[in-house]
Amino acid sequence: MSTSLENVVGQLEDIVFGRRRPRERLVEEDLVSQFGAKKHVIRQALVDLERMGLVERIRNKGAMVRDYSPEEVRQIFSVRKLLEAEAVRQIPLPAEPGLISALEELCNEHGEAVEQGDLRKAFRSNIEFHQILSAACGNPYLADAIEQFALKSHAIRSYSLADPELLSNARDDHRHMIEALRVGDRDGLIEICVSHLKPAEQAYISAYERSFGPAMRRAG
Repeated sequence: MSTSLENVVGQLEDIVFGRRRPRERLVEEDLVSQFGAKKHVIRQALVDLERMGLVERIRNKGAMVRDYSPEEVRQIFSVRKLLEAEAVRQIPLPAEPGLISALEELCNEHGEAVEQGDLRKAFRSNIEFHQILSAACGNPYLADAIEQFALKSHAIRSYSLADPELLSNARDDHRHMIEALRVGDRDGLIEICVSHLKPAEQAYISAYERSFGPAMRRAG
C-alpha cells in the first residue's frame, strides 16, 4: 500500500527537528523509495512543505531543505520581535479566563511532549499556543502577519528543537507568559515574548556558521 500525503508530510517535518539540514537535497526518486509513495504524492508533499517554509524548490535543480543566511535570519527575527511585541501591547489585560485556560491546556500538552521527547507533538502544540496568543490581540491582520513570519521560521528552528535544554526553557517561558497575562504584567509579557525568540535565532546562526563558515554581517 502506498503512503498517504499526510504521512509523507509528517515524516518530512523531520526538517524541523534537525534531522535534515539546510541545503540537503530532497530527491524525488529517493523519497518515493523511502516512503513507498506514488511520485505525485511526493511532489504534492514538497509543495506543502514549501508552503510551510521548510523546503525550497528551484527550477531545474529540484528541492532542498530551505537555507537562510545568518543575515536573513537576523532580519526575519527582527520583524518577528516587532510584530509579536505589538500584538502583546494590544491584548486586553488582565487576560480573560478563557484565554488563560486555553493556553494552560496547550502549555501542559507541550510540557508533557518535551518530557517524553515527542518532538512532533511539542512542535505542533507550540505552534497552537502562539497562534492563540497572537489572536488574542484582536487584530486579525497583525495575527496573520505573525503567522506568516512564524512559517518562515520553521526551518530556522530546527537546531533549537533538537536541543532538550532549549525545549525546556521554551516550556518555562510559556508558563511565565501565562502568569504575566493572568496578573496583567504587560511589560513583563513583552520582555518574555521577545526573549523567547532569541534562542532559535542564535542556535541556527551558530550551527550555520559551524557548517558553512562565518558570514559577514552587512554594515548599517
